Amino acid sequence: MDFTLSDEQRQLQQLARDFARKEIMPIAAEYDQKEELPWQVVQKAFEVGLLNPSIPEHAGGLGLGMFDECLIGEELAYGCMGIYTVLMASELGIAPILIGGTEEQQQRFLTPLTEKAGLAAFALSEPNNGSDAAAMGTTAVLDGDEWVINGTKMWISNGGLAEITVVFATTDKGGGHRATVALVVPKDAPGFTWNKIKHKMGQRASLTSELVFENVRVPRDNQLGGLGDGFKIAMKTLDKTRIPVAAGSVGIARRALDESVKYAKEREAFGKPITSFQAIQFKLAEMAIGIETGRLMYQKAAWLVDQGQPHGFESAIAKAYCSEMAFDAANEGIQVHGGYGYVGEYPVEKLLRDVKLNQIYEGTNEIQRVVISRTLLK
Repeated sequence: MDFTLSDEQRQLQQLARDFARKEIMPIAAEYDQKEELPWQVVQKAFEVGLLNPSIPEHAGGLGLGMFDECLIGEELAYGCMGIYTVLMASELGIAPILIGGTEEQQQRFLTPLTEKAGLAAFALSEPNNGSDAAAMGTTAVLDGDEWVINGTKMWISNGGLAEITVVFATTDKGGGHRATVALVVPKDAPGFTWNKIKHKMGQRASLTSELVFENVRVPRDNQLGGLGDGFKIAMKTLDKTRIPVAAGSVGIARRALDESVKYAKEREAFGKPITSFQAIQFKLAEMAIGIETGRLMYQKAAWLVDQGQPHGFESAIAKAYCSEMAFDAANEGIQVHGGYGYVGEYPVEKLLRDVKLNQIYEGTNEIQRVVISRTLLK
């Protein structure tokens, strides 16, 4: 076991850290209040190589592995989890193309994302199903050499703004997961419309949308994998992409700890800094315990991905543990700040609002426990 980062990894980590402090943190509160996606950050991330870094070299990308992607993610989420989700959700949209696409499809769909700033999206959840992904109502009917898509997707990050969206649909509503198909839909496909979801509790700088498909036609060669492979591709995607959620959660927890330490050193009570009180010291210690253990777990899961080894059990543990740990850290950060933590003058209230979503998306933490227990009971 070697916990030493390579020189390249340290440089990548520092690049992401500097980017978060220079480009993300100064505008995070503003775009949270405006509920707008800061496109200029996407553009700048593209310019420095932090956008869509998993695109393979044969498609013109950097081909970074999961471990490196998570190093970036922890740093960017430190700045703002909502803005990080914009970038992370693009990787989520790319992942099924890497998992189920041919090399030709990867070049066709992903190379344009290396030539200019652009995002991808992943469309699985629907208004009436989320965790029960196999019960989807969006349909795909083969008409000659084209798939015709009808239905609605919900809670889609980057939805409508993404250049390409991987849409999961069923060819037979009674066929369960064996009747699912994964289709790549371009942004400008006729009949494809979207509506922005407003008034979210947190992560307001990320775009979350409802997607509507009305007789949307895509070529048959936009299909990833074979007929019936859609559900399998979706589950393999989520097994991988919940690890960056864990990494982002560690970033939020680090921010909560740093903000709490800074405030506690400045705040006085009974004639001395509140850092002198054991009640505060123990809160900070618990945050540090969670951060260090969470980082080890997500890094183990990411390492397994890069080694081509099974990782579903570990990624589920990492996602569930880190998101809950980060929620607790943000909550305690508010407690350390007292009344000031409850208002927007300090960033800790935003951390709590943002990190709540980490317990829900990429599979709720209840679903993570299903994954974990199924592995134990095999």
